[in-house]
Amino acid sequence: MRKIFWLVLILTIAAFQTIGAADFSNLIVIHTNDTHGYDQKADGVYGMAAVAALKQEYEAKGKDVLLVDAGDAIQDHNLVNLSQGKTAVSFMNAAGYDAMALGNHEFDYGQDVTLERAAEADFPFLSCNILVDATGKPFVRPYTIVKKGGVTVGIIGITTPETAGATNPKHVYGLTFLDGQDLYDAVQSNVDYLRGAGCDLIVALGHVGSEPISEGHRSDDILRHVQGIDLFIDGHDHRVKNYRVDGVLLASAGSHLANIGVVSYEGGQWHEQNLPYGVFEKENEAVKALVDAAAEDVQAELSRPIGTSEVMLDGSRPKVRMEETNLGDFIADAVLWQARMAMAAEGTTIDGAVVNGGGLRASIPAGAVTQGDVQGVLPYRNQVCVVTMTGQTLLEIMEAATAAAPYPAGAFPQVSGIEMTVRTDIPFAKGRVYGNGKYYKPVKPGQRVTIHRVGGKAFSPDAVYTIATYEFVSRGGDAYGVLAEPGKAETKYVGYTDAEAIVHYIQDELQGRIGTEYAAPQGRMQLRP
Repeated sequence: MRKIFWLVLILTIAAFQTIGAADFSNLIVIHTNDTHGYDQKADGVYGMAAVAALKQEYEAKGKDVLLVDAGDAIQDHNLVNLSQGKTAVSFMNAAGYDAMALGNHEFDYGQDVTLERAAEADFPFLSCNILVDATGKPFVRPYTIVKKGGVTVGIIGITTPETAGATNPKHVYGLTFLDGQDLYDAVQSNVDYLRGAGCDLIVALGHVGSEPISEGHRSDDILRHVQGIDLFIDGHDHRVKNYRVDGVLLASAGSHLANIGVVSYEGGQWHEQNLPYGVFEKENEAVKALVDAAAEDVQAELSRPIGTSEVMLDGSRPKVRMEETNLGDFIADAVLWQARMAMAAEGTTIDGAVVNGGGLRASIPAGAVTQGDVQGVLPYRNQVCVVTMTGQTLLEIMEAATAAAPYPAGAFPQVSGIEMTVRTDIPFAKGRVYGNGKYYKPVKPGQRVTIHRVGGKAFSPDAVYTIATYEFVSRGGDAYGVLAEPGKAETKYVGYTDAEAIVHYIQDELQGRIGTEYAAPQGRMQLRP
């Protein structure tokens, strides 16, 4: 009798434990990230019509489908750049997305445009760790709750704190990106709230990545410091990920819709099935028609000829972020030329130019050069400006911007009118963190970097130089944080965007032809072990 009593008690307890427990077996989570406007099918690119078709196919089988994106959807490809991401949102609306995390590139047109795109979306833009300084409130919704069949899903958005230094500083002015313990606390409080609100499943939708340089706010770090997340969908580092951190599945689908991620529940665990390009062949006809119509309009604008090039200008990544390239030379020359033309009437001497390698997004092939080629290289519409600084400040930005060399970093400088050497065998000595939170002030500028000549004259740390660059750099983006410090530099805008400067340089200075003088890098920056 006693054995029967305990058996009945155990079965009763087990029954109570399962009452109200959600059945996840019918739920499918389809996820994308870092699509960057690659929304039309092409070789190696699924396109948004395939995402919509995959969702439709699972639903036809009776599955409940949660469709989410982990950020960086509205910027990079010319298909979406000309509309400042409006077309990307329309494609995602048509595909039926349920939520998207804010990525750093969602801020590339300015935070007002970010909010415009969020208002146009039929799904929420999410981030729990971006606060508006003036109010202390979240910039966008921190979470959303979605019902899928019998499952109540709580989704929390997380944005990389690196955004503060990875976009034009004016685009994130007045915003705080929580990092470290503050970030963990923000995520944990949202997890706890959603649990209390009756959510059966907690999904972290993060645009944070897992790279070592991001230690402290990586998806892996968040999972080790926050309890209660059931599934983490990640982006930002463009890696395909499928592994567990403390038992929680961490999944990511790479970038540019080369893959579509599919997560399902089997055997008491979530499992990722990554679908590389070519595995799924269908497209949703309505979404395809929408994308194709937008692509035709964009093509008409971007096919306008600007000139020709006798050589291929190499903007391949990571190369342009770790060494001098012929494209880097060409772009820096164009920015310097445009600044000199604009400032000629004032008699201002422009000594050189610096552009960040991370801002160069594509190569220019040999042959006809179109408006689309230029927009592909320079999609950010940065204003060209001139910055007056001392030689000591110039040395500091060069030391900081080449800190990762010979490894890649977005800050890596491509230059004109400047000759320098970087000793990569000497470790970079980190000082305090710049205000953007990712790059470090050098303890001793000149320890790794030697500037030989600027503007054709021997370099002096005591001299005053005027350097042409972009607004992103002048406002302290990437490793150029010293330029945003009071009293360190004076900035003046010349009235042209980066892309306009390139077009003018090709048509007016080069008479429509990029010649063999740009066949190879010109030896302005030497990296020596």
